[in-house]
Amino acid sequence: MFVWLMVLLPLSVAAAPYAALVMDARNGKVLHAQNADTRLHPASLTKMMTLYIAFEAVQNGELTMDTLITVSRKAAAEEPSKLGLRPGQQIKLRYLVRAAAVKSANDAATAIAEGIEGSEAAFARRMNRTAKAMGMTRTTFKNAHGLTESGHLSTARDMTILGQHVIYDYPQYYNLFSRKTADAGVRRVNHTNSRLLSSYRGADGIKTGYTRAAGFNLVASAERGSERVIATVFGGRSTATRNARVAELLDLGFKKSPTWVKMRTPDRPPYLGKGAGAGGIVVANTSDPAPGTRAKSIRVASAAVTRSLRPKARPGSTVDPAKVAPLVASVGKDIERELQEIVLASDTAPDPAPDDPDVVILADVTDVAAPAESKKPVQRPAAVAAAAAVAAAAATLTFKDTPTLARKAEVVTRLSTSGGRHWGINVGRFPNEYLAQKMLLKTGLTETATLDDALRKVVRGKTGFDAMFMGMTRDGAELACRRLQARQMTCFMVGPS
Repeated sequence: MFVWLMVLLPLSVAAAPYAALVMDARNGKVLHAQNADTRLHPASLTKMMTLYIAFEAVQNGELTMDTLITVSRKAAAEEPSKLGLRPGQQIKLRYLVRAAAVKSANDAATAIAEGIEGSEAAFARRMNRTAKAMGMTRTTFKNAHGLTESGHLSTARDMTILGQHVIYDYPQYYNLFSRKTADAGVRRVNHTNSRLLSSYRGADGIKTGYTRAAGFNLVASAERGSERVIATVFGGRSTATRNARVAELLDLGFKKSPTWVKMRTPDRPPYLGKGAGAGGIVVANTSDPAPGTRAKSIRVASAAVTRSLRPKARPGSTVDPAKVAPLVASVGKDIERELQEIVLASDTAPDPAPDDPDVVILADVTDVAAPAESKKPVQRPAAVAAAAAVAAAAATLTFKDTPTLARKAEVVTRLSTSGGRHWGINVGRFPNEYLAQKMLLKTGLTETATLDDALRKVVRGKTGFDAMFMGMTRDGAELACRRLQARQMTCFMVGPS
């Protein structure tokens, strides 16, 4: 009996080295590490990089989610787990992405690699370039799926860094990793780790991995309120023990991470795919590439801007007062209308209708709908009064009887009505403008005492859309943040620029 049990046990799994790391995803701070820099077999954690490059390729126009990929014999012959693709079959990229993210299909991963770079070897080189740009210093990729191959190694630290990039660099696609089932074109597929997604509060991904050489690996992320933690485990002895260990690490992460920290999301690595020249700069193609080949690119010596591209004013240019007068007269009406539209924008904004089924809203804000009778836009007296004051002041603007721009004509470009209200608060960063506007509405309804007279504003940045309330005094902004934080809501003050 003992001999029979020994035969059944995967001895290579039991002997797989163990490594773990826990990170506060918001700022990259390591909260716990054990053998985190030991190079081990990553197994299907590899597919996080495969999918990352697929998202990058779509964003940079190499292909679209609806591009048909022809399945090669090599892709169709990959070992399980697999989707069951056939040689010569054509399938849309979106279905391959879903199969790789949800089912961890090896044939889908190889088809993605060949569809983007022409061969898996070329794709692996791109994976390594991207990994190096991310700071994954101890990772070497040899394939797109993670099946055991000599030299195909990574570390718990590097895979955690990759997971952080997946979350913050392409938030519009991150929801794929939390889908318990997905339509993969030829059939529906189930998630490889639906148990953890269902049992751990806040868990929303990311990727499992298993081979006999690697053991049971997992990079998992969970979000609770304003906190997000990533935990990585290499070398688990079974799915159950791995999940239990990851749950313990996530608990440790939430216990150690502070509720409020300054967001320091990772910088997105430079684009190093087709059409990218020296330094990761995207340059123009000089000809249409043949299928499966790289396009010729113009190398750019430097990306630094050495001179202004703005056109200079022509000498002796004149301003015709007769043509300018109607514009001046309309300034007051335009300012009043724009101010009212800003105040009322979030009350009348329609729901979005994404074109891409895989680009979906990652989070939803519930229980913020106003009663039916309150759907009529409400004009705030303070905002309307400010608009009237600006309009009245603008109506007094006149142009001097001057024939040229060389004269010293005083032109008022902005009239401040802030009364010293140069402060504001930021209540979160979101992947799209709709979610930011929705959070502003929810927050405004929650905290009417301090935010009723503040101006709602969505500011687009490099990593998302910031939801902000502006036009506040410093004391007012500080009080609003304290009250919101007491309700476990994200908030930090924004000073005058």
